[in-house]
Amino acid sequence: MHGPLGYVGKRLLWTLPTLLLVGFTVFVMVRLIPGDPALVILGDAATPDQIAGLKAQYGLDRPILVQFGLWLGRLAQGDLGVAITDGQPVLPLLWERFQVTAAIVFLAVGLAVLIAVPAGLLAAWKQNSGLDIAVVTTATLLLSIPSFWLGLILLLVFGLKLGWVPVIGYVPFGQSPTQALLYILLPVVTLTLIEAGVLTRMARASAIEVLRLEYVMHARAKGLRERRVLLRHVLPNAFAPTWTVIGLVLGNLLGGIAVLETVFTLPGLGRLLVDAIFARDYPVVQGCLLFTALIYVLVNLIVDLCYPLFDPRVAAS
Repeated sequence: MHGPLGYVGKRLLWTLPTLLLVGFTVFVMVRLIPGDPALVILGDAATPDQIAGLKAQYGLDRPILVQFGLWLGRLAQGDLGVAITDGQPVLPLLWERFQVTAAIVFLAVGLAVLIAVPAGLLAAWKQNSGLDIAVVTTATLLLSIPSFWLGLILLLVFGLKLGWVPVIGYVPFGQSPTQALLYILLPVVTLTLIEAGVLTRMARASAIEVLRLEYVMHARAKGLRERRVLLRHVLPNAFAPTWTVIGLVLGNLLGGIAVLETVFTLPGLGRLLVDAIFARDYPVVQGCLLFTALIYVLVNLIVDLCYPLFDPRVAAS
């Protein structure tokens, strides 16, 4: 099968072995972590019979390959198991936590794109000018700042000192959209500033390359206004490489922003993964990492499918 449908089919087909390899690697590595999960859950005062009973309940007393086979069988039915620590089904838990992470990430990346693309385009247009130097310096500074440090500074200034936003907790959007926005405001601002630095540099570099092409000089020679040249001829072609970076950033962040979620005490996917690792909660760790891999693959698939919209040469090849 050729054409777009064939391309999508191939990409989806390659997704299966990728996820299988990720699942097996995670399954083995999690069990290599020092510490007995049954002992972590039950505590040091647990008796050998209690520990053995808990292991038998969750199949932890069986060989690794047997455990992996049973897990694959449940996975084929859409069952990721239940959390060892509290007995909750893993899949609904992952979806609930993912919604928190996704709200922050989509808002932050969207705002970062709105800031970075015009800034990079203007810096490229005024290359080596004072504006260009200011944009590049600011972008470099932003991407050099650790996200957790910037988050802590914003939390200290706007949360503790000024009291403009709450510093601890989270309110779901379904409960109160206004309160929810207040709780995620600082995480969104933190991510926006960091990612804007990355995307600005990419947008600038791409725009500089496009500005040197012959068709841009031809458009200028025809007497087109500079604004029209930038918006109609430079921006669409310069955006293609930036679009790829946006996809990588989205896939990475949607997999869990554990550090920021810990700093701002948000119940997101990254924090769930960190807590599950400390608790030796195998089903949750496996589910989180498999879910993360799936998100990354799907986001990059969508980016690849949209790429011809910005670069027609891809569709023609």
